[in-house]
Formats: sequence, C-alpha cells, structure tokens
Amino acid sequence: MPTEIVQWLGDRSPRVIVDGTYGGGGHSALLLNALPPGKGHLVGLDRDPAVSERVESESHDPRLNVFLGSYEQVPKALAALDLTKADGALLDLGLSSDQLADPHRGFSFTRGSAELDLRFDPESGESAAQWLAWHKEDEIANAIYQYGEERFSRRIAREIVARRRREAAVKRVEDLVDVCKRCVPRSKNHDIHPATRTFQALRIVVNDELGALERTLQSAPDWITDHGRLAIISFHSLEDRIVKNAFRDDPRWKVLTKKPLRPSDDEVNQNPRSRSAKLRVAERVPNAEQQTTGSA
Repeated sequence: MPTEIVQWLGDRSPRVIVDGTYGGGGHSALLLNALPPGKGHLVGLDRDPAVSERVESESHDPRLNVFLGSYEQVPKALAALDLTKADGALLDLGLSSDQLADPHRGFSFTRGSAELDLRFDPESGESAAQWLAWHKEDEIANAIYQYGEERFSRRIAREIVARRRREAAVKRVEDLVDVCKRCVPRSKNHDIHPATRTFQALRIVVNDELGALERTLQSAPDWITDHGRLAIISFHSLEDRIVKNAFRDDPRWKVLTKKPLRPSDDEVNQNPRSRSAKLRVAERVPNAEQQTTGSA
C-alpha cells in the first residue's frame, strides 16, 4: 500500500521520517518525496546485515541514512544524526522479497536444502534448527500453537522430537516441510501450505517479533513528535491484534484508521503476497502524559 503510506505520513509536511523495516527500500524511496526538497531526514533501520551492506555499496539520496538494527533502536539511530524525534514512522512487518529469495536463510519452502535458519539477522541469536534441537516437546507445541495458530501443533512437535531421538533432527527446510506434510491434513481448497503456520511460528520465536513490536509501540510516543504519525502494516492476526489494542488502549495515540486499510484488487493482482496486509495508522496526542497524570 505505497500510495496510502505516503498519504498518511506525508500530508503533515514531515521533516524526519523513520522507515523501521527498510528491506528493499521501496517505501523509503517514495517517502523521500514527502520530505522538503533537498532537506530533511529519512532514517532507515533493518536487522538484516545484507541490507546495510547493499545500501553502503549503492549511491543514494544524501537525506537517507540506513542503520543496522531492529526498529526498537530508533532512538539510537536518531541520536546518531543529532535528532531526538521523528514526524512519522513506518513499520512494514512482512518479509522482504530479498529475504524470501535468499537460498541460505530458509524463509522459502522452495529452498528445501537450505538450513532452517529463519533469523532476520543470521549473526545474532540461535537459528530455528538450533531452537528445535533443545526445546522440549510441549514447549515446541505451545510455540507453534500460540504463534502459528496451528491446530496440529502437538502432532508436529511429537514428530520433531521423535526425529531428534532417531538422530535425524530437523535441520533443513525440507525436513520441517516433510514433518508438516505428514502431520497437517491438506485443506480441501489447498489455499495454504501445510507448513505455513509452523514456519511463521518459528520465525516469530527466533526473532522475538511480537515482543519487539509490543516494546516499540510502548516507546514510540517518546520519539514521535506531537501530531506525528505511526503507520504499521501487519500480515497476520497476532501482529494486527497487538497494533489494534495498543493504538486503542494507549491515550498517547489517536486512532486514524477505525478499521484496517486493505490493499486494492489491482495491488493484490500485481503482488499476491500483499493480500493479507492490514494497515493501521495512529497520531501522537499532544500532552497525553499530563492528561493521564492529571486524571489519576
């Protein structure tokens, strides 16, 4: 939803915009046009080292600065540019096309021989294969059920642990896909791959995605200016629920999108991956802390 993003973040004449999930830079390229000509700052962040390496090798608009790190580190990135607040920020919580295409990361089911990694930053933390190698069966089942909403999570966890005991641990994409195909009955309309929910769950676990989102929603009012806006694109119900509740329940936010915005039919036809996207936007309420304190 690039047009909608530019409209929501650009109509307040912003001078500082944060793209917390820089990825391929598509949104940032458009958001640069919302800044004053030759002025302002577009601050990008991404946890994937491949992104920062690519940006460093490219020539780009001098108003753009991209930092290696989670969007949780926005204050740190702003401080590096002698800035304290942003007028607008975007979080696009989906996987980038580059990550899906990377044959070594394990994000795509078609890369069967790839290691089951699933980390946004392959140099930090443990991979999904490592996580599965030592967690107990009930912990694996609970994670797949909670973060993937997979009804057959216990079957899947039981098979993963059984393979581990046979010294045939789940280490590669094809291993986990095979487990899921064996444990998850294929739906009649074949609209979702049997491994989709399990891969989603493990990706969320190893990257602490929901925790990072919750912490950022709590801290963002501290680094967004009065009347500044935060736009978030989510792709599954767990993320969307967190965003919806945070915007609704935190008095520092004014909800601008009563219902999530969805991509147009034309956009879905051009980019089928966008079909599950939901965009919510909120605005920073001035003096909300004082109002809350005064009413306590």
